[in-house]
Amino acid sequence: MTNTPLSPALRGGLLALVAALLFGLSTPLVQRFGTGVGPFTTAALLYAGAALAALLLRQPTQREAQLRRTDLPRLLAMAASGAVIGPVALAWGLQRTSGSSASLMLTLEAVFTAVLAWRWYGETMDRRVIGAVLLLLAGGGLLVVEQGLAGQVQLLGLLAVALATVAWGVDNTLSRGVADRDPGQVVWAKALLGSGATVALAFMAREALPDWRNALGLLAVGASGYGLSLRFYLLAQRTFGAARTGSVFAFAPFIGAAGAFALGDRSASALMALGGALMALGVLLHLIERHSHAHQHEALEHEHAHSHNDGHHLHTHQPMPEGAHSHWHTHAPMQHAHPHVPDAHHLHRH
Repeated sequence: MTNTPLSPALRGGLLALVAALLFGLSTPLVQRFGTGVGPFTTAALLYAGAALAALLLRQPTQREAQLRRTDLPRLLAMAASGAVIGPVALAWGLQRTSGSSASLMLTLEAVFTAVLAWRWYGETMDRRVIGAVLLLLAGGGLLVVEQGLAGQVQLLGLLAVALATVAWGVDNTLSRGVADRDPGQVVWAKALLGSGATVALAFMAREALPDWRNALGLLAVGASGYGLSLRFYLLAQRTFGAARTGSVFAFAPFIGAAGAFALGDRSASALMALGGALMALGVLLHLIERHSHAHQHEALEHEHAHSHNDGHHLHTHQPMPEGAHSHWHTHAPMQHAHPHVPDAHHLHRH
């Protein structure tokens, strides 16, 4: 009995959902452990935890493509947007608004990611993807309106969280360029750069040292919600594309709102339930996506982790390796038809 492989859309969608679960739960926890802690110190501890998680989950070098010197400018931009501006703005905003409203505002991250992926990488935005994004936006909008009607939204805090979504949208789109590199190395490099920068900023701002319990809590949240989450996010981008990963990742705000409720935020209502249902439907549209047609592959040379059972990596080895491995390889021109998404091998226009 042979195992039927998951479709690219389902595999990428599930990876993105795991990333969303880990990141979504981190938002109310950052609010809890970040009480009384400066925003620069909070960001530094979160990404120090992410760097630690990346070190503990290192993979053998032969299994993944390694980072190169030419990746440094992109990594610096990713660290500046995603590991400095994003977490600092979120930490500042969480101290001025409720955990539920802040979590729900993070829905905007999917919009910025999808639009930037469309503009920068030419990723397709068909009716299903646009419909999914609109459903996610509608759901997030309902949830934010619900918080506004309850009188719990503070404008400055929410604007800071909105700024974080812009920064992470830029970061998500930039990370598409290194999605084929070792995700552990990418997380480690970004986290190290980000934590180093925010430690310097915390020192310059003369922020007080946190209580050891808050510090350990933020380190743990950073390891799971920022380190592991980013690892799964990069793996999802590898098989699913930046726009689709960003849209499925938009389920994180609803997870964060549920986490805030579990931690004592009793702001649930019919509007929140309806908004969550719309977001779930948007995610479902991505998971059931099946895009297939005859397409032409031009000659291509690159390096990334791959196996030889996907219909694209037809080169041979002596002996043939088992499982995923990485090396520089060449793709000959070919034409075929199969279900696909905008990954590194399917960037053709429609």
